[in-house]
Amino acid sequence: MNEKIHWADAKASRVPADRHQLIATGITPSGPIHLGNMREVMTGDMIYKALKSRGVDAELVYVADDFDPLRKVYPFLPDSYQKYIGWPVSDIPCPCGKHKSYAEHFLEPFLSAIEELDIHPRIVRTSESYRSGMFTEQIRAALEHAEEIKGILERISGRKLEEGWTPYYPICEKCGIISRATILSHDPEKHTVTYRCSCGHEGVSDYSKGEGKLVWRVDWPMRWSVYGVTIEPFGKDHASPGGSYDTGTYITKDIYGYEAPIPVTYEWISLKGRGEMHSSKGVVLTIRDMLDIVPPEVLRYMIAKTKPDKTIAFDPGMGLLRLIDEYDRAAASGESREYELSVIASPQTTIPFRHMVTVVQIAQTDDGIFDILKRSGYEIVDESAVLDQANRAKMWLERYAPEDVKFAIQPALPEVAAAEPANVKAAVAAYAAAVSAGDWKADVLHNSVYDAAAGAGITGKELFTAVYRAFLGADRGPRLGWFLEAIGREATLARLNEMTA
Repeated sequence: MNEKIHWADAKASRVPADRHQLIATGITPSGPIHLGNMREVMTGDMIYKALKSRGVDAELVYVADDFDPLRKVYPFLPDSYQKYIGWPVSDIPCPCGKHKSYAEHFLEPFLSAIEELDIHPRIVRTSESYRSGMFTEQIRAALEHAEEIKGILERISGRKLEEGWTPYYPICEKCGIISRATILSHDPEKHTVTYRCSCGHEGVSDYSKGEGKLVWRVDWPMRWSVYGVTIEPFGKDHASPGGSYDTGTYITKDIYGYEAPIPVTYEWISLKGRGEMHSSKGVVLTIRDMLDIVPPEVLRYMIAKTKPDKTIAFDPGMGLLRLIDEYDRAAASGESREYELSVIASPQTTIPFRHMVTVVQIAQTDDGIFDILKRSGYEIVDESAVLDQANRAKMWLERYAPEDVKFAIQPALPEVAAAEPANVKAAVAAYAAAVSAGDWKADVLHNSVYDAAAGAGITGKELFTAVYRAFLGADRGPRLGWFLEAIGREATLARLNEMTA
């Protein structure tokens, strides 16, 4: 076991072991919940698992901020959603018509994905918390201490708030938006405020029924006290000096008599060539997108191996293959805490993903995949797991693979191979003779190239190129020995003999 303490264990060691710990994560489901958002919930889950491994009574909660307003018509929405700007996302119709709300349209696939990632939090929807009356007394306290809260925000954030600022935004009963309305009066006994919306409507908002919500910088610390949050991961934007965590620590203590949770600030995950992921900008790679390609344990490993305060630059192309290779090495060694925190009890294969990428480009059928793998010496224990991995490899090839990784075996000898000079064809013939009767193993097939090339007076590179041309009509391809091992002895020798006939 690696003696270096893992970051999740370091965070877990900071909290008292003799009291209940509640780790809260969450996001507003206003758009596709992407790979960058996954870092928050997975960071929380790894700390939760580290606490449980220490025998600490702990719980993981995912807070879906579905009572937040729709900020704008995002690129993935039709113009018809203009009329819903400012509405709680829990009250907006589903874009596809299959979910009960706009929020659930984005939340449902995310919750399904994190189940696959072995993350099983208690789900809390803020719309339900507000409308059940859970926050009634806390909203009343915020309204009664509005001037004190305003002073905290101005002092800590360094910005001046407008006259008549209020911590409570009613939902206008006429236009439906969460309104920065003018509060005309407050009746703490009835839990109501009278307001004048920017649309001109004057009405009454009953906050015990969820007819309004607190502004973010008050809502967040209020929730800490109600839910009993003791640890919370959040993005670097909230951690800046004077930011929402700084102001929240004072508000939760001075207004609600509660100590702020231990912060775990995380950096963003950027998408290679496209910058930080943002749903609103269309720079998105959803967790579902990745789980179509990458086993869930590899995604967990990516988060586990990197400290939260370090940026992750994610490359879904060749970088993804390198990540899978790294995970396979960690799994084989079994010595890293990163691997332990990424283990998921699900069917796995022992087939390297890189090899499967080659196999699926050679095989024409599922049976062909199994034939190639058996020929390569792999024992098939779970056929469904193998086909699952094969489908991931196909999707990776279709969506993210660089062009130089893709290949197609030509149905007939390519003209470029038939036109090779006599000395190169002689080397190909010598190579075919050398491997025809020996062990049909990748390393043997690969290394035999050099002896055959030397015997014919050409370079190894020239012979490699000639063999690739015979099958692909291209100068390069996957590692030759593993490629030919997958094709099989009979098909390989038939093509090489055709080339030299």
